[in-house]
Amino acid sequence: MNTQTLEKTALKINKESIKDLSFSKKEVLMDSESRLMRNHDLHRAQILGNLSRSKVCIWFEAANQKTYQVETTIWAVGPQFVTLKGGVAIPINAILKVD
Repeated sequence: MNTQTLEKTALKINKESIKDLSFSKKEVLMDSESRLMRNHDLHRAQILGNLSRSKVCIWFEAANQKTYQVETTIWAVGPQFVTLKGGVAIPINAILKVD
């Protein structure tokens, strides 16, 4: 899915509702270059969130195969999950894009 389609078709969700979603264990990004870029973007967003409380947009896919977009602050990036402000977690393998 290209970026413009992703941004137009994603359902906006608030971070408090993410806890009600289920996530698949499948990786949503097929190539290693995209996964490396996602990792870089997540760490950059974590730094922005911790230093200046800057929000980023995260596009991710839930187990229902719907794409969601949330605007939030990333507080921590772990090996398998990102933690958002308020303690909400999203599995990294579900994240399509960070901007």
